[in-house]
Order: sequence, then structure tokens, then C-alpha cells
Amino acid sequence: MDFCLRRDDNAWVGDEGMTDSLAGRSIETARRLLTKRFEAAGIGSAALDTRMLTGAALGLDLTGLIAQGSRQLTHEDAARLDAFAQRRLAGEPVARILGTKEFWGLPLRLSADTLVPRPDTETVVEASLDILRAEGRIGVPLRIADLGTGSGAILLALLSELPNATGVGTDLSAAALDIAKDNAQALGLAPRAAFIVGDYGQGLTGPFDLIVSNPPYVRTADIASLAPEVRDHDPRLALDGGGDGLKAYRRIAPQADGLLAPDGLLVLEVGQGQADDVARLIAATGLTVSESPRADLAGIGRAVTARKSPS
Repeated sequence: MDFCLRRDDNAWVGDEGMTDSLAGRSIETARRLLTKRFEAAGIGSAALDTRMLTGAALGLDLTGLIAQGSRQLTHEDAARLDAFAQRRLAGEPVARILGTKEFWGLPLRLSADTLVPRPDTETVVEASLDILRAEGRIGVPLRIADLGTGSGAILLALLSELPNATGVGTDLSAAALDIAKDNAQALGLAPRAAFIVGDYGQGLTGPFDLIVSNPPYVRTADIASLAPEVRDHDPRLALDGGGDGLKAYRRIAPQADGLLAPDGLLVLEVGQGQADDVARLIAATGLTVSESPRADLAGIGRAVTARKSPS
């Protein structure tokens, strides 16, 4: 049953939404009521989700929400906020509702054709930059390929940190690439980024100094058990890694070997427990795999790195 709060903060009614309950309330009170409602629905990030949705509904950042906390919501304000709340309670992620997500400090537009970029994927960016920095290559001209780019998150994050680099992102979804192109344009990176419809590295011409990818790695049988925010809203094409979750890596590993420049780097995101299997697939092509994967903030091996022989 769907619930909402009455004028009495501790009373509940069902089904009709919160518009009438929120209209005339202060912003501060509305945030408190909505947070309670999200908590009652089992949403772990209730306070953060409330802040983001309220800010979007009212066109206010955090400072504005605080400064205008006593401002009363109009019926139109309440209706916009209620519409957002209903979508969140139905399991839609906040990033989908707002149509944007920050990744590596960059605001990225999303669509139904793109994954919501996640903090775990920033591990790929960190690993790539740390290696390049250690080798003194941050400021040199580099050529990058992002295989299965989606919204362009990894490629655009790297280009934002590598001022003399250029890159190409590939994806099977032309609609996803339209979003990536828009993001590159909005971030002022379009002159250094190209996007091509393709099956990972198929159709690309090397050599590339760096190849990165966050391919689909969820086992087909495991998709049904994913969180609803992922299972019901991320494109299946970007999730389904086949029976063992390794289908994409079997495609990417030999492609990367043929596309990398001598001494070029390959950095791949992997799922929990997949690092050893992916490392073996990469090593079988002749690339040299680093001893251990780069861990994400949860300590999970998340980024497997490898290098092509310099000779």
C-alpha cells in the first residue's frame, strides 16, 4: 500500500499522494515529512534523496534550501515534489528522476539507454591516472578508447584530467552515444572526443595509449536479484554479462591486444570476485597483468590493469 502523511506529522493516509499535505508547509517541514515517508518505505538514503528531490523541484541548491527553509510551498511546488516522491517510492533512482548524475565531479546527463554511473567506476579513472602520473604522462598527447562508453562517464572524466589527450567512445546503442555526445559538448570536451557505434573495439583503428571499459559483468541468472533501482531501470544491454558474467571480457581482451600501442595500458572494471578470471583472459592474449586489482572504497578488487609489451 502507498502511504502519505496527513497534516498531523505522525498520521498516515493512502494512495492519493502528498500534494495536499505539503502545500502550505514550509520547505523545512516538507523535507522532514518526506524524509519520514522515505524512511518508512525502507529507503536507506532517505534524507539525501529528499534534499536532492526537493532542491530539484524548487530550483534550489543546499544553501537555498536552508536559507529559504521557512518559505511555504505553493500547490504547484507541492505537486512537483509529490510527483518526484511517487517515482522514488516506486523504486526509480534519484539520478533517473533528475536525469543527471555527478561522476568524477562532472555533471552528466542520463537517459533510459545509459547506466547510472557509480562511484565504484571512478576506480577505473583513479587507476588510469595514477599509472600515467607515475610515468610522467599526464600532460603528453595520449589516445584513449572507452569501450562501451554509455553516458561517456569514464572517457570524459579522463579527458578532463588529461589536457592533451583525445579519445573515442564506442557503444552498441546509438541512443546512448547521443547522450555521451551531449555530455561532451556540455563539458567543453567535444573537440577532443568522438563517439562511434560499435561492438567494443570492433572497427577501431589503433594504436591507443589507454583502453578503458566498464562492460556488462552481471551473470544472466543474477539479474533478477539485483536491487530494483538497477534491475528495473538500467538497460539490460549494459548489465547482462552472459552465463558466467565474462562474455564481454572475452571480446575485449583480444581486441585490446590488437589496438594497444607498445607499452599501452588496459584498465577494466570487474564485478566482485571476477578479477582473477578476467586477469587470466587478458594474460592469455599476451598482455602483462598487474599483480593485484585496484580496490574500490569497499575494498573490493574493482579495476584490473594490464600493459602491452613495449617491444
